[in-house]
Amino acid sequence: MSNNLIQYRDGFKYQLASQYTVTIAITPDVDIDSKYIKLDTLGTLTIIEGYAWDGTSGPVIDTAENMRASLVHDALYQLMRQRKLTAKAHKKKADKIFKNMCIEDGVSRAIAHTYYLVLKALGKPSTDPKNKRQVLSAP
Repeated sequence: MSNNLIQYRDGFKYQLASQYTVTIAITPDVDIDSKYIKLDTLGTLTIIEGYAWDGTSGPVIDTAENMRASLVHDALYQLMRQRKLTAKAHKKKADKIFKNMCIEDGVSRAIAHTYYLVLKALGKPSTDPKNKRQVLSAP
């Protein structure tokens, strides 16, 4: 007889189809190597194929111009929830990376700055380890 119970996490909309690597302005003291996210001491961030994320938050509509920024930002916040980076030292940098990537990818400076201000004001709970995604079971 097989076990009919599955375990999963909800809240994801997207799954990375191929590995993505970028150099960012966050350089940890030691290399970070988790299942789907790697960040070395030189600031090379690698997000592994299969990584799932939820796109932009709140009332912001996911677009081609903010998708890359949302991927990188979600990965960095996840590292904070996992206590591999500290929010105190890295949240502001992660939020600025989001803003700058949005601008690089075609979001106007004014809108990207508005995104940044919202992240600055409301993003902290998403970095808290207490808010990591729970494992659910079904049926």
